Amino acid sequence: MASPQNLPNLQIEQQAVSEGFRCIAGVDEAGRGPLAGPVVVAAVILGAHWDISHPLNDSKKLSEKQRELLFNIIRTQAQSYSIQVMSPAEIDKINILQATLTGMKLAVDKLRVHPDYVLVDGNQYPPLSIKGKTVVRGDAISMSIAAASVLAKVARDRIMKGWSKRYPEWDFEQHKGYPTAKHRQAIQIHGLSPIHRRSFCRSVLSQTQLSLFPTP
Repeated sequence: MASPQNLPNLQIEQQAVSEGFRCIAGVDEAGRGPLAGPVVVAAVILGAHWDISHPLNDSKKLSEKQRELLFNIIRTQAQSYSIQVMSPAEIDKINILQATLTGMKLAVDKLRVHPDYVLVDGNQYPPLSIKGKTVVRGDAISMSIAAASVLAKVARDRIMKGWSKRYPEWDFEQHKGYPTAKHRQAIQIHGLSPIHRRSFCRSVLSQTQLSLFPTP
């Protein structure tokens, strides 16, 4: 794990507090790039009593065991949190960017405590009436965004593990729907499962000359 000085901190949150805001939420997503499964968005308000010794970080930089531990800590110790799932069908209907931004808005709206400032990972701000800002690579900078990153990643991984039991041919538990060589090969053999993103698969697989349909 990274040294403390390289971990996310609360500087951005504290800056917002110095500007008069009192309730800061962090927002992040997991699953924008896969060929299958949902995009999952989380919103977290750590609150004034959050223990900063918890080693929050970009979820991709943590082991599965570390993520699971932090997932439970965040849910029990954060002031408020919510998780929003946007299905493959919704992604196909409105595209991945709009599904992600819609998910971010819904996640913030579902928070039990209403924030007055929102920190969003990336460079696209969702359609919120609440003030806030985007933070590129925010999950490596802001503790609030890092916490949301962990919730979104763990929640999505659990969903994909569940789908793997129902659709074992595609081995979702291993690649979580991302376009690995093994996943592409499974599509070539078995075609698309009910949880594949049709719009994604047509675009990505056409670039690699793989068929959307199973081989005879």
